[in-house]
Amino acid sequence: MPHDRLPTPSADAGQQLQSSVAYPALPQRGASALLVHELQQSDRRDEDEIDLLAYWHILVKRRRLIASILIAVVALALLATLLATPIYRASAVLQIEKQSSQVIQVDGIQPGSDLGGWDPDFLQTQIELIKSRSLSERVASELHMDQAAMDRLYAPGWLDRMLALLQPKSRQATSGKADKPANQAKDLLKSASGIVAGGLSVDPVRNSKLVVINFDSPSAQFSARAANALADGFIAAGLERRFGASSYAKTYLEDQLKLTKARLEESERKLVLFAQQENLVDTGDKGQSLAVQNLTQLNAALATAQDQRIRAQARWQQASGGAMPADMIGNSNIRNLQQQKGALQAQYQLKLQTFKPDYPDMRQLKSQVDELDRQIGQEIGGVRASVKAEYDAAAKQEQMLMGQIAALRTQALDVDGRSIQYNILKREVDTNRQLYDGLLQRYKEVGVAGDVRSNNISIIDRAEVPDGRFKPSLIRNLALGVLLGAMLGVLIAFLLEFLDDTLKTPEDIEQKLKMPVLGVVPKLGPKESMAAVASNPQSSFSEAYRSVRTALQFATDHGVPKTLLISSSGPGEGKSTTAQALARNLTQLGKRVMLVDADLRNPSLHKAFGLRAEHGLSSLLSGACSFADVVQPSGEERLDLILAGPLPPNPAELLSGTKLISLLTVASERYDHVIVDGPPVLGLADAPILANSVDSTLLMISSGKTKSGAAQAALKRLLTARARIVGCLLTKYDARTAGYGYGYGYQYESYYAYGNKPRLTKG
Repeated sequence: MPHDRLPTPSADAGQQLQSSVAYPALPQRGASALLVHELQQSDRRDEDEIDLLAYWHILVKRRRLIASILIAVVALALLATLLATPIYRASAVLQIEKQSSQVIQVDGIQPGSDLGGWDPDFLQTQIELIKSRSLSERVASELHMDQAAMDRLYAPGWLDRMLALLQPKSRQATSGKADKPANQAKDLLKSASGIVAGGLSVDPVRNSKLVVINFDSPSAQFSARAANALADGFIAAGLERRFGASSYAKTYLEDQLKLTKARLEESERKLVLFAQQENLVDTGDKGQSLAVQNLTQLNAALATAQDQRIRAQARWQQASGGAMPADMIGNSNIRNLQQQKGALQAQYQLKLQTFKPDYPDMRQLKSQVDELDRQIGQEIGGVRASVKAEYDAAAKQEQMLMGQIAALRTQALDVDGRSIQYNILKREVDTNRQLYDGLLQRYKEVGVAGDVRSNNISIIDRAEVPDGRFKPSLIRNLALGVLLGAMLGVLIAFLLEFLDDTLKTPEDIEQKLKMPVLGVVPKLGPKESMAAVASNPQSSFSEAYRSVRTALQFATDHGVPKTLLISSSGPGEGKSTTAQALARNLTQLGKRVMLVDADLRNPSLHKAFGLRAEHGLSSLLSGACSFADVVQPSGEERLDLILAGPLPPNPAELLSGTKLISLLTVASERYDHVIVDGPPVLGLADAPILANSVDSTLLMISSGKTKSGAAQAALKRLLTARARIVGCLLTKYDARTAGYGYGYGYQYESYYAYGNKPRLTKG
């Protein structure tokens, strides 16, 4: 057909590719076909499932990249460690006890100091005081840190010198600093305090009151001096703050004690006077009156009485219904009487079989039974009367308690109403007494602190000159380098893998193209030639194509298709090699095969067989030659060729004519199979025309080269041209490149080598 009349891809071609055309070459053979389809469906992995084996394959595939990144990062860590300036750490240990250093608070007065507890906020405050700028300046002054000492201590390293060369200081800044000598002392102190603050670190010891002061510097001796100076300066600063505030606090507390004492005395007088006027008695039980306490006790007694009445009522109802309480029956003589009655009744029934009821002995037994019934009834009546008396007593006690509670409730409400003002006055007295006690306790503490001058901070261990450097640590940096290098390598490996959109494994083809894989052809090693492996029938390469031949026998209902097109999405994916190999394998079955080179743009079969292409397919389609003129023997038994011939200016127009159909029809009548080596699908109109003309099409996929987008586009184009695709063939497959590695082995090659001498190829 002409090229301009080819059907164009529809908008829902992608949807057809995913749904209705999935596994188009599945053989329709009843239950067997259904089983094959179910097995193919079961092999598909859920996209949300984490496939650890696939991740492992990615790591194995990119192992060289990961190892290179790991070695580079470790080398950088080693270089940085060796070139870094050694830092020495000296540590001093302090014990900080909690003591109320803030005597007077802003919003109120603290009743007393909590000397026994431990406050995290207090500890954090002390740590921040150690890190304060004022303490750093004080320590810098005590250490007499001048410019020369700082230059010797922190000599610039090679990196700092290189940065200084790249960014030299401006002359204006240097001259401006020299023109102001008055600021040099201030700047020097600022620089020195910055060095002290930069080398300082404070670590609290967990679950204790100890704090470790660490100081890091390039000099071991200076680190010990600075750590001890920080500890001494912190203690001295705390004493100065506390002693400076003690004299003012003592005077202020004396005035507050006088005012609070007067308010306490006045509130106590008002409370006593109100209690006398209202005739109220304070029992000391959380402000409750006597009436409320009696009412509480009566409520508890009423609950107990109600419980007793309920149990007695239940027993009386049980007794009234005819069922006697078990405990009352057990304490009476009813059971003995019932047992005697049962024995007499049994004896009466036994004699009744012999004597008549009017017999004297029978009458005597009957009278004894009647007497026992009378006694049992009398005992039951006594028990019932006892249960009734118990119930009446419990009900009467409940009624009496309810009456007393009703009388006390009114009295308690009246007392509570008059006690509101009393409670208000009492709370005022309690508040004033707490304030007075707290101020008196604080006044005594301030006096003790001013006289004894005790301190809550003490040095446990003074800093000593460290023996070895603190950092950099070679082992730690190398371990971090290994960890970071491995993480970076794995991250880059996964990034490159996820950016790689090529089809590499049969699973990729089945998942992304929804097509069956008829075979996998291994990649040849760098020292292996195509002719050598093809001529060796025991090679995995030859066995792979025999497996493809076998798969084609089951691809259709009538076996291997009569006319088969070999195509691919792009060039260099093994079309010509596959066409030759399949043709040879079919001749091995005794079939007569015609191999047609239909790639009229870049033919290759004439080179493979060493023939001249003076006449070929182009000559036949253009009408310059007949069928017999273009058929050439290949030199192999039962295999003939039709080469491409001279390259035409427009191959699509030649292929669109009716002579292509006539050629395939004549070749199908004279040969068992016709293998067509076609051009790539994408970018050309030749492949869709050929695919529409032949019985079936086999799509080539080059492992690690063919992109999934290109393969899907080629598949859509073939399906749009109404091509009958039997499946895909994965070529140039390398297990190591796909991520299976040496240990996993090449599974398809192992299958092909079964029964033969195994031959592994290198890719």
